Amino acid sequence: MKKEVIFNDIMIDIETMGNGSNSAIVSIGAVKFDMTSGETGDTFYQKVDLQSCIDIGLTVKASTIMWWLDQNEEARKELTKGEHVSITYALNLFSDYCNTKNLIWGNSPRFDLGIMHDAYRAIKKEIPWNFRNERDVRTLVGFEPDIKQNYVYKGYAHNALDDCYNQIEYCNLTYKKIRNL
Repeated sequence: MKKEVIFNDIMIDIETMGNGSNSAIVSIGAVKFDMTSGETGDTFYQKVDLQSCIDIGLTVKASTIMWWLDQNEEARKELTKGEHVSITYALNLFSDYCNTKNLIWGNSPRFDLGIMHDAYRAIKKEIPWNFRNERDVRTLVGFEPDIKQNYVYKGYAHNALDDCYNQIEYCNLTYKKIRNL
């Protein structure tokens, strides 16, 4: 009988139109996973309507727009194609996806989790995770930086869901190496 894996960890990645506090979010990706095994579970992915972010006071930086124009075509198309939902709707759905017991990973918490926190504050709602359970991808991979430096990225960069899967994989490789020291 196969042991059931409990996915207590959640990797979050967001794409934004700024790089500071209160930046407008254009996509939210998340993947439940088990750090020990590297197995993944349920995913969350929403493209967010930029105007809905501006309407609640989140901001856009011209330098970030220029940065997006320099990114790969797939990443740029992902921002504009398909259905987009309001930031309020996306955050409410995300609140249903996680809970206060989950360990929430960001690359780094100050960016992904901090900007998510700003967005929740803008819609006058509490974050759905316990702030004590925030974890930092950069700190973990800093213990064995060669793993990430030699990692071959799968998918395309700046797709929030692809970024989550890749971060999970190199975090798991780092975790396993640290545990075997």
